[in-house]
Amino acid sequence: MMLLDTIVLAVLRPFRKFSHLQTFESQKTGAEDAPHAVDGTRPQDWGIKTELEVDGEKTETFSRSQPIFMDPAQPYAKHDGIVTFRGDQLRSGAAHGDFAGGTALGQKWSVRTGKLAKGYGHGFWTGSGWTGQPLIVRWTAEQRAAMNLLPEKKEKENLTEVIYSTMDGNVYFIDLEDGQPTRETIKVGLPFKGAGALHPSLPLLHLGPGDSGAGEGEYARAYLYSLIDGEKLLEYGGQDAFAPRKFCGFDSSPLFDEATDTIIEPSENGIIYTFRLNSKTDGNGRLSIAPSEFVKLRYQTARSSEERYWLGMEDSPVIWKNYMYIADNGGTLLCIDLNTMQVVWAQDVADDTNGTPVFSLEDGVPYLYIGTSLHWTASRRLKLADAPIFKINAITGQYVWIHSYFCNTVAGVSGGVQATCVVGKHSIEDLVIFPVARTPWVRSGILVALDKKTGREVWRYNIRRYAWSSPVALYAEDGSAYLVQGDSQGTLHLLDARTGKLLSKTELGANIEASPA
Repeated sequence: MMLLDTIVLAVLRPFRKFSHLQTFESQKTGAEDAPHAVDGTRPQDWGIKTELEVDGEKTETFSRSQPIFMDPAQPYAKHDGIVTFRGDQLRSGAAHGDFAGGTALGQKWSVRTGKLAKGYGHGFWTGSGWTGQPLIVRWTAEQRAAMNLLPEKKEKENLTEVIYSTMDGNVYFIDLEDGQPTRETIKVGLPFKGAGALHPSLPLLHLGPGDSGAGEGEYARAYLYSLIDGEKLLEYGGQDAFAPRKFCGFDSSPLFDEATDTIIEPSENGIIYTFRLNSKTDGNGRLSIAPSEFVKLRYQTARSSEERYWLGMEDSPVIWKNYMYIADNGGTLLCIDLNTMQVVWAQDVADDTNGTPVFSLEDGVPYLYIGTSLHWTASRRLKLADAPIFKINAITGQYVWIHSYFCNTVAGVSGGVQATCVVGKHSIEDLVIFPVARTPWVRSGILVALDKKTGREVWRYNIRRYAWSSPVALYAEDGSAYLVQGDSQGTLHLLDARTGKLLSKTELGANIEASPA
């Protein structure tokens, strides 16, 4: 089949455009405007219906007792490091600090992980899966003193800990400098695909297995762990009777609103969970939580079912002020007011969405960039279709431009955009950069830099084996920009982000599906 697909793509190349750009007129808006629906983005236009449950009781309306407002001008985290997928509530990136390295990639250390039997079929989960980005945090001396770190690491000044939740069901804690363990591994026994997340100021870790395990009772659910003593503080979301979809997974990396001590976590079961932690630390430094105002929002769309255009979210939420932006497995992008849990607007993004939207404020106007996988829209026999990349007005949900790439897809290993883009800053402030899988050939891919204003392609880098891993932008003190990109062959590429020129690459030996930090 792969040979046939290759032949078909070769035959089509002289007759069909493999990329296509559309531009749209949208309402003039600014950052001071409240998000609102217009013709084509009203929830009823897409058959959106929602239901709410608060503290176990169904309710028609909801008003948050302590309103959420996440100021985009303020830093998301008090921790020094990368505490959630793509760094913050706007998903700005997975790099911290100024890049002062050279232009040669090399391996400094490695840590072996194990395997975990799959919950269905045969075989094992191994390695670090999509999205799999590690968390990186430099603890203060006071935090280190209270934690269950290994003695030699507890005393290490400026200890920077890397936290990997991997497909073997374990959470590994590694010293960034030497690759040695910093504390005991947390053994959960369910496969982790998502990055997890740290509370912005507390030593509190959220974990979300992406699938169930092989044994009875090993169903997927979300966890909260204290990193003071490694104690599990909470499980939630598993086998939820309120869920509109049978399958459950927690690939989404949640966000915490520190001011109200609230967590926001979308799930693949079709529910968006929010609840107040009511966290506190006792005189001995022990961390505890007492969840309250436990809110669940479930939804339906006109085309969603168990068989097609699935409900539920695998990407991670963006929060701007009190509005959450999230896309789903059924190709619907939602804007939700977190203080009422009402859908403000909805937009069609065509297909299964695995890449996380990224927020960008440009000339006073807020926008979202997102690309979609090739799944539902692929032709029935040859599995070919255009995979779109969108620029969307975050106030109204209207399209600004759509740049599509003709792709192939394979069952279980999708083409299109599986990754989260880089929205450029400094020397690449005019660019947004996406990897596109399974184009122009079945096994290959491209990394494209598009002009933010026009959507036109500025440069293209051909990847011999397609990429699901998200690119990471690194910025030097002078503003010059570099890109790190992993691919499915196991090659890690370092590029000049202004030109797309390859500077260095190194072979890691196996598919890089997870995203670097």
